Amino acid sequence: MSRIEQAKQTVREMMVRAKHWLQSLSFRTGVIVLLCCIPFYILSFAQMLLPISVTAKGVLWTVLFGLAKTCQYGGLTILGVEGFKRLKSKFKRQPE
Repeated sequence: MSRIEQAKQTVREMMVRAKHWLQSLSFRTGVIVLLCCIPFYILSFAQMLLPISVTAKGVLWTVLFGLAKTCQYGGLTILGVEGFKRLKSKFKRQPE
């Protein structure tokens, strides 16, 4: 096995372990992580109003938007399909 194939295998194993660890967390943790993406999205665009250089704005946007996406996908991974259905049903209107 070449070094590149070994590296790919190692990365694959790390991703699988991370996914299993995230899925072992509770529903409540998933909701909290998912809600954390909202302030990061707001900050990623609100920082454009700051009187700083365009380069700094670009770096800030990249970091904050990346954090927002990380929280979003991490939260969805923690929730899983069943947790997402459960969360979605809580926000649906109950028939009167």
